[in-house]
Amino acid sequence: ETEPLTSKKNASDCNEGEDCKENRLLVRNPKPALRLVEDGNKVHPSQGDKGEGAQISNGYSGVQVPCNGMGEVEDAQCTAPAATTTTTTTTSTTCGAEGQQQLMELEDRETWSKKIDFLLSVIGYAVDLGNVWRFPYICYQNGGGAFLIPYIIMAIFGGIPLFYMELALGQYHRNGCISIWRKICPIFKGIGFAICIIDLYVASYYNTIMAWAFYYLISSFTAELPWTSCTNAWNTGNCTNYFSKDNVSWAPHSISPAEEFYTRQVLQVHRSDGLDDLGGISWQLTLCLLLIFTIVYFSIWKGVKTSGKVVWVTATFPYVILFILLVRGATLPGAWRGVLYYLKPEWQKLLATEVWVDAAAQIFFSLGPGFGVLLAYASYNKFHNNCYQDALVTSTVNCVTSFVSGFVIFTVLGYMAEMRNEDVSEVAKDTGPSLLFITYAEAIANMPASTFFAIIFFLMLLTLGLDSTFAGLEGVITGVLDEFPHVWSKRRELFVLGLIIICFLGSLATLTFGGAYVVKLFEEYATGPAVLTVVFLEAVAVAWFYGITQFCNDVKEMLGFTPGWYWRVCWVAISPIFLLFVTCSFLSNPPELRLFDYNYPYWTTAVGYCIGTSSIICIPIYMVYRLIITPGTLKE
Repeated sequence: ETEPLTSKKNASDCNEGEDCKENRLLVRNPKPALRLVEDGNKVHPSQGDKGEGAQISNGYSGVQVPCNGMGEVEDAQCTAPAATTTTTTTTSTTCGAEGQQQLMELEDRETWSKKIDFLLSVIGYAVDLGNVWRFPYICYQNGGGAFLIPYIIMAIFGGIPLFYMELALGQYHRNGCISIWRKICPIFKGIGFAICIIDLYVASYYNTIMAWAFYYLISSFTAELPWTSCTNAWNTGNCTNYFSKDNVSWAPHSISPAEEFYTRQVLQVHRSDGLDDLGGISWQLTLCLLLIFTIVYFSIWKGVKTSGKVVWVTATFPYVILFILLVRGATLPGAWRGVLYYLKPEWQKLLATEVWVDAAAQIFFSLGPGFGVLLAYASYNKFHNNCYQDALVTSTVNCVTSFVSGFVIFTVLGYMAEMRNEDVSEVAKDTGPSLLFITYAEAIANMPASTFFAIIFFLMLLTLGLDSTFAGLEGVITGVLDEFPHVWSKRRELFVLGLIIICFLGSLATLTFGGAYVVKLFEEYATGPAVLTVVFLEAVAVAWFYGITQFCNDVKEMLGFTPGWYWRVCWVAISPIFLLFVTCSFLSNPPELRLFDYNYPYWTTAVGYCIGTSSIICIPIYMVYRLIITPGTLKE
């Protein structure tokens, strides 16, 4: 208490066994000394070098850890003894086990080998399957070219500020989604646990969609693609191949061979009665999923050093394929009809609230704040890395990719409409994965060199999905390893193996004959409203509890400049309102679920909300727990 805050007393001058005060930092038995003067990526200015003497810098200098003392020390910064220290002394302040969590932060933290590894990883995470199927569908459904106006507005005032905020938080505090809350606002630590549960839900269904793509990829290695004819064992009498040389007309009850291959051979939904009776497990899809999880494990088991190399393929390959498919699509007969339908503006739709809700939801889920991934990836950056520039570059690349993907899809839909002699709107009725696995697969099957285009298309889908899976699991891994370093820091490979096994077992319900119905339920309810709620609370906690001034000072310490008034206003008011708007719109008008000819029963809405709530419930539970274990009255 008597030492000035700017004291330069060296910790090494203390006698062994004594407590040393330095800049309000309580250091017990500070030997062996920790090397904190390496290079720029290992450390940043300590408390004494900051403008505000009493402010804490990031995790290198110390962590705000509540100490269970005798009431004599308030707001003390407790640094746990080094791992090799065996001397025990009795002091007036005794730190709990939580103090050991700083060991991880005080040691050298792994960093990206190159800046480009980080950028490719973030781009690979943000650009996923949704960019290829969800954006084009939502765009033409909500007014075509006119939809770009609300989309850009929502990106500028909602999506990009939240994206930037998460990158800055992760880079400054150097922690995963759980332990970072010790430094921001400890009572909100439940947000970190909620994020991990949401990521596990996503891993349980998202990888199943990739298993479908893998099945298609394997099936593509034939001279004639299996979804081009109606003579296979799985076909029915309604199968109509209008691409055949015979003069076949398309009737209302007609089903294309591509649709029957998808529903009756890959998914086998005809063997399930719905969610009441999912049927058995498809062994073919189980093997495909096992192979995918094996690839995922060996890509992320060693950390960002290995995954940063894998994304050089998985993040860049889709762009090569998109370009090839764009050129091919543009040369197809009728392609112009699809492009016209995609971009023709319907200005009156801008007056509809749901268009703005769709724009906000699309940009939010496309950029992907709230899954703990941006926090995890940014935490491996060098401290003075320009994350502001990274946020602008990666979010722009993501939005442009979505827009270009629309041309890739709709040139082919125009070609399909030309072949069927129907309107584009009739061909474009398929939504979600069906757009890729039925409509696009069918168009590819009837192009010259169909086998080649099928192989590269489904390879593209696999690579789009893989780096998003790497990212989602890395969010959980970094969060848990940073929270429990004394347990898992030296056993990363074992923890990753356990996590992959849990995800695989959790995916079994989606591998049944009715698994597609489970995937749809999880996609709509398990992640959507839960992630929106989590990011809303995260934005409020950072801007209002941690303080926008403190956060901007942190950014200035990293980047050398303070965020302008535009960013401040977005973080304090516009972005939280944007999230609240989308969440309330979703809850007030829950989606009516329907897949193929199956209408979901009424009770699935309740089940969906229970699944979504199971993750968010961590937040109030932890708040109550924190208030109970913290000494003092409720007011204090």
